[in-house]
Amino acid sequence: MTASDPCFLSVAEAAALIAAKRLSPVELVRAYLARIERLDGTLHAYVRVLPDEALAAAHAAEAETAAGRHRGPLHGIPIGLKDIYDTAGVATEGGSKLCLGRIPPADATTTRLLKQAGVILLGKLTTWEFAIGGTAFDTPFPPARNPWNTERDPAGSSSGSGAAVAAGLCAMAMGSDTGGSIRWPAAWCGLAGLKPTYGRVSRAGIMPLSFSLDHAGPLTWTVEDAAIVLQAIAGHDPGDPGSADRTVPDYRAALASADLKGVRLGIARGMFERDCPASGAMGAAFDAAVEVLRRLGASIAEIELPPLALYNATASLITRSEGFAIHEKTLRERPQDYGALARDRLTIGAYVRASDMVQAMRRRLMLIEATEAAMAGFDAILLPTCPDPAPVLGELGPYFDNRRPCHYATVSTTAGCRCRCRSSAAISTRRRYCASAMPTSGRHSGASAGRSCEEGAYSAVTLVKSWYQLCAG
Repeated sequence: MTASDPCFLSVAEAAALIAAKRLSPVELVRAYLARIERLDGTLHAYVRVLPDEALAAAHAAEAETAAGRHRGPLHGIPIGLKDIYDTAGVATEGGSKLCLGRIPPADATTTRLLKQAGVILLGKLTTWEFAIGGTAFDTPFPPARNPWNTERDPAGSSSGSGAAVAAGLCAMAMGSDTGGSIRWPAAWCGLAGLKPTYGRVSRAGIMPLSFSLDHAGPLTWTVEDAAIVLQAIAGHDPGDPGSADRTVPDYRAALASADLKGVRLGIARGMFERDCPASGAMGAAFDAAVEVLRRLGASIAEIELPPLALYNATASLITRSEGFAIHEKTLRERPQDYGALARDRLTIGAYVRASDMVQAMRRRLMLIEATEAAMAGFDAILLPTCPDPAPVLGELGPYFDNRRPCHYATVSTTAGCRCRCRSSAAISTRRRYCASAMPTSGRHSGASAGRSCEEGAYSAVTLVKSWYQLCAG
């Protein structure tokens, strides 16, 4: 990542150059727009590009910086937003025929905070329909493709967000995560993807899927970039009933050193060796990364968690029930306007009995207690993000049709929200590449007791720069 190829600068690198007046936001935006024009006809990461608006914002950012009014590390940084984030005056359509032409009157809270930090919006990014529809070919927009191999899937539901950053079509992208929808695209596209602690980042103005499981967070090149973005968007928002009124710590400060002495990490091997065996490539990459963590000073021990199938089944039942509650009216009135995958996945919620939902919520509390007990004395849990590298585009049945419990991501999603800001933050980071030249990844879930969960998750990955040097080749 060098200034000679500005589209692959990290946010931190570009920010330093912009602040020093060695990189023009205008030229940076032009470079991204040219790359989007050249590549996105194949990748389909964007559903809407905003060239005139982006260039106008870039000129304004450059003028402010020149006048000594530089706002901080996101000022002049070109980004993309998953097309479920409301943008005032710009269509937000959720990947669905049902919302074509929907133009919000106001920005989502997160959109507003990012604009206040000085970002430049390049456009809106492809999403699975309503963040649940899967890689579909019967919706208004073609599915995004994986930049590492366009025949492979980028995962979802933040598919365009993962593809755009990995292809150098924006410096950072915002996604959403209900059961892994930030972390899976980060895994299959070779990025860092952060699901913040529940309640830490507002969801007001973001199309909902599950009231109690939705999260908003960034996909970036590095963990440092994720910390920069989280610093800008974290905080209490009265417009989100799930928002937590807690002090926001200095996330970037936790990355000052790659020394992991004193950091205690637990490995839940039963999840990826017994409950859902990871592929040889993913397992080898995971073990290599664990050794890097060990060399950097972390103490590592194995822990035992409840069966992965319990986390998966609980999260699935809650998501389907809450998703149906959100979409019930339109499912009854306009079912033909949904894509088949979204319609089928949402309609399942109509068959969940009240007693089933009560049992799922009780089971969730039990999983929270069991997870907290297993994590006692640890700062984070280490797991692969997903069991395999990216499959062929659209061939997601083995991962999303409940044939096997393969969603390691649901551990931190389900075993959360016992009280606000005590759920587990989780971050997926790139490990190395498998024989098919596709990225592999790993995931860290921060401990929920005693301190901010993001602090726990970030302290476990302060090695990011060393990790890239040692593991990404």
